[in-house]
Amino acid sequence: MKFKFKLAYYLIGLMLGVYFVTQFLQSKAEASGVEFCYFPNCRVLQDIRKKPFDIDSVAQATLEEKWVNLDDIKNTLKYGDVDFSKSNKPYKRGKLYIIEGKTSQNQDITLSVINFENRAVLENIKKE
Repeated sequence: MKFKFKLAYYLIGLMLGVYFVTQFLQSKAEASGVEFCYFPNCRVLQDIRKKPFDIDSVAQATLEEKWVNLDDIKNTLKYGDVDFSKSNKPYKRGKLYIIEGKTSQNQDITLSVINFENRAVLENIKKE
């Protein structure tokens, strides 16, 4: 058998093996609730979501205006983008993170979240 046929069979087998292994590991991770985050944006948002979450009085006043709700905040903390040029700075014994996202009415919002060691605090909500 020629080398190019051996290489083709090897690569086809390798691709099939990688496909089945990733499908198996992905279904196992979804069944057990494990989320794999390796990028900085994903890791920051996951770290904030797993801590107890408090809302500051300024942010609570914004929530009472009814143009943004808690579901919008939760979705922003799951799918939002962290602005690292303005974030990860020491602030009130924690680190300040600026997270950009959207409301259910497709309005741009910016959250200011202070990430402490044992909790996260939503400090401010701004409409863009």
